[in-house]
Amino acid sequence: MPAPTQTPHRTPLKRVSQGSLFRLSRSNAFPDAPHGLGFLEPAMAELLDETETLHTNVQGMKNLSDSLATFNESFASWLYVMEMNALTVDWSQAPGDESFILAKQRAERDAAAAMEALQAQQAAKAHEAHMLSAIAVADKTAITEGDVTFAANTTSATGASSSKTGVPVKKKGPKAKLTAKEKKERSIEIEKFVSCLPLEFRGSDPTLRRNMESVIEGLMYHPNQTVKLTDLISPPDLSQARVNKCLIALVNRKVVLKENSTGTVLYHWKGIS
Repeated sequence: MPAPTQTPHRTPLKRVSQGSLFRLSRSNAFPDAPHGLGFLEPAMAELLDETETLHTNVQGMKNLSDSLATFNESFASWLYVMEMNALTVDWSQAPGDESFILAKQRAERDAAAAMEALQAQQAAKAHEAHMLSAIAVADKTAITEGDVTFAANTTSATGASSSKTGVPVKKKGPKAKLTAKEKKERSIEIEKFVSCLPLEFRGSDPTLRRNMESVIEGLMYHPNQTVKLTDLISPPDLSQARVNKCLIALVNRKVVLKENSTGTVLYHWKGIS
């Protein structure tokens, strides 16, 4: 006996809604309803209208998004400009009118101080020149007095010297004594030159400092300020080696000019220029 034929399983159809287009097209209540695919025309027209409306709304949203992007960029630029303005223009420590007034007053005070310093320097130079001229006059007076004393001593001792050797013997007159004021002025003058020398001559070695002062004094207050090395030697304190060392330092500092063009080494006092 043949097996019974099985009916294939089918999914039940969804119940047609009362407002469906198919029911509308087949309803007897609407005899003028379009047949076939004619019912799609009004539906597609309505869909077209809704699609255009949707496109218009989407375009409006896009325009709004573009406007927001433009606004955000402009607003961000404005915020950046305000921040840069705060960092560069709105500076609480920037100079104001009072600052320029104070700067002008400070410049005037500096100019007045510089003028006073210049006047004091000129007065010091004039005083120094006056003191040098006074010292030169005192030295000249001392030399004149020494020559007079020397002449008197020579006249009084001529007989005794002639009786022993037959040749007059010259005797040096006594060295002119300086007053306390002249000694102080001479010490200040010498100190000005010693302060320009290396440290060992400025007090590191007291003996060498005294030797340097003696050498400077012998050069400065020599009649023509030109001496030989042997003129400055005064043993036992001022030996030849000490005098030579002091002269080398003075020559290096260009306070003294060394000359040997005549065959004899001479030292000329030049001073500080």
